[in-house]
Amino acid sequence: MSEAALETTLITTPDGGTLCLESGGDPAGRVVVVCNGTPNSRHLFTPWVADADRRGVRLVGYDRPGYGRSTPQPGHTVADGAADVRAIAESLGADRVVVWGISGGGPYALACAALLPDLVSAAATVGSIAPYGMTDLDYFGGMGDLNRDDIELYFSDPAAAREKSAEDREEFLAAGPEDIGTSLASLVSPVDGAVLSGDVAQWLSDSVHDGLAPGDQGWWDDGVAHLSPWGFDLDAIEVPVKVYHGRHDRFVPVSHGEWLARHVRGAEADISERDGHLTLVHRIPEVHDWLLARS
Repeated sequence: MSEAALETTLITTPDGGTLCLESGGDPAGRVVVVCNGTPNSRHLFTPWVADADRRGVRLVGYDRPGYGRSTPQPGHTVADGAADVRAIAESLGADRVVVWGISGGGPYALACAALLPDLVSAAATVGSIAPYGMTDLDYFGGMGDLNRDDIELYFSDPAAAREKSAEDREEFLAAGPEDIGTSLASLVSPVDGAVLSGDVAQWLSDSVHDGLAPGDQGWWDDGVAHLSPWGFDLDAIEVPVKVYHGRHDRFVPVSHGEWLARHVRGAEADISERDGHLTLVHRIPEVHDWLLARS
């Protein structure tokens, strides 16, 4: 399969819901599951697919519940996401997979590591958030105003936060790739600003548009899951985990990655002095190197 040949598939989960997958690379290769960010969709960044194609592996992204063409699942926890990845693996006939999650997808990758040791050989987080409410983590330190203000509104006035979610969705859908830098200004560090154009901006725009096309329910549920108890014990993880984070990250401050590296049992860490949040999309071949060496 060439890097441009992407396959879209709908599968049915054990609870009767639907998940929409996008896959590229070698259909017969080892399976690498991608948990994209928030808001998200199944769409895979073209250079990731090219890397998978060169390696002879199958790269699979998916719309989390309520995004894109996947059925909403109001009230789901991060832990519930592990069942989705098991359903994906079963649909592909894979008895072992590796998983990585970027940004808001990071917690779901960790859920797979904790809850699916029979399926998941290794997992990685890339610019991932940490659990909310930890006494040894300054959750907001170094976070851009946009994300901090939205989270604070959620806790102070959930109804107003729900309203704002719907309004923000409309703004995202009206914006094009050229508008992303302006709408995310408080989150974009100089190093991230340098890559927020061309194929990166187009991929982000396409992903957000398709993910939010059916409404904001998936986005809302994702945020609630992130800020609620995740439903599993990080210290119970036994499979290899590596934490990648950039010190110039304003979307998810580096303190989150450092916290995860301390609290995920046996985790390795790559805390980059040169990266932000968005620049990490160009380091996925390194992530694949690490994961596949452990599959």
